[in-house]
Amino acid sequence: MIVPLDMTDDTTVSAVHEIARQSYAVEAELIGTTSIPALNETAEDVRTLPLRWLGGYVDNELVAFVGYARVDGVLDIDRLCVTPSHFRLGFARRLVEQVLAEGGPAIVSTGAANAAAIELYEGLGFRLVDTVVLEGGLRIAQFGHPGLVPG
Repeated sequence: MIVPLDMTDDTTVSAVHEIARQSYAVEAELIGTTSIPALNETAEDVRTLPLRWLGGYVDNELVAFVGYARVDGVLDIDRLCVTPSHFRLGFARRLVEQVLAEGGPAIVSTGAANAAAIELYEGLGFRLVDTVVLEGGLRIAQFGHPGLVPG
């Protein structure tokens, strides 16, 4: 079940923070760096992000979430995390599809070496638009969904 998340609720914020911590730790291992900015966020940092949140639940337990915002008409998917015990079960796909259902172009970024995330985004119609290197050497692949990608 996918529902909006109430980030004023301490239990929800704690669950989102813990899922993010676990998910980004796996990504850090996959891409070979711990310089993922979200790894250093506190639960309070997460709570105050100016994002809309959707969560995926199994048996009343949060197992996945997406945080996004519409910025200048573009859906900016800021973060997408799944608890490792629920990887590859379709939660990430369903959450992104729910965001895309709002309509309009969309953008998302992931570690350039995160093959699973890249496969997911390309399978949903996203196309690579740029690769950038952040401080600390983190290579980020940026993707756009139709309406943003030229050609």
